[in-house]
Amino acid sequence: MGAESMDRIGLRRKPKQERSIQRLDLILAAAAKIIAEKGVSAMRMTELAIAAKVPIGSVYQYFPEKAAIVKALFDQHASAVQTKTAAMFSDVQSLDQALDLVCDIIDWYYDSYHDDPVYLGVWMGTETEQDLLRLNIEHSGRVAGIFHDAVRRLAPDLCDEEMFARTYLFSHLIGAVIRLAAISEETIARRMLGEWKRVIRASLFTEAAPRAV
Repeated sequence: MGAESMDRIGLRRKPKQERSIQRLDLILAAAAKIIAEKGVSAMRMTELAIAAKVPIGSVYQYFPEKAAIVKALFDQHASAVQTKTAAMFSDVQSLDQALDLVCDIIDWYYDSYHDDPVYLGVWMGTETEQDLLRLNIEHSGRVAGIFHDAVRRLAPDLCDEEMFARTYLFSHLIGAVIRLAAISEETIARRMLGEWKRVIRASLFTEAAPRAV
């Protein structure tokens, strides 16, 4: 993401003193509550300041606009997913185990977020803002990189450009499938997740078809 985009949706300043850190946490907590109740589009900066019990100037001191607040909340979610993925793949011993872990991550992802209205609200916010959507795509790339590095240790011959493209695609689609499941009825959601896991097991490590000359 370019510097101009980051200036627009990034933190204006990073708090250093404990009082400033607590104020930032109050703003984010209030934003999460409003998003859970109303969604991103309905959140107003003045309403946020009132809910956080801080002056409106304090909100703008950290966040130049609403998209910056969504980014901060999205970053928290993305960091948790990336940390969990890295931990799960840190000691993978085989490709079969790697497939099992991908399926385990899908279950963890769904179980962690399907009843989380803040996550769903933030996700909806990223879908309507170009720079935030790019953040989501970059997050998919980081998760794919963690998986690709794990596979490289096990089967370096598999780790070509096509495999990275495949892991990148699957990483992004996993997020999309989880979000679809999260807004679906529980029974159909579990069935969709099961179908998606079968697709992954059947195709993630299949040999790519020869390219046409």
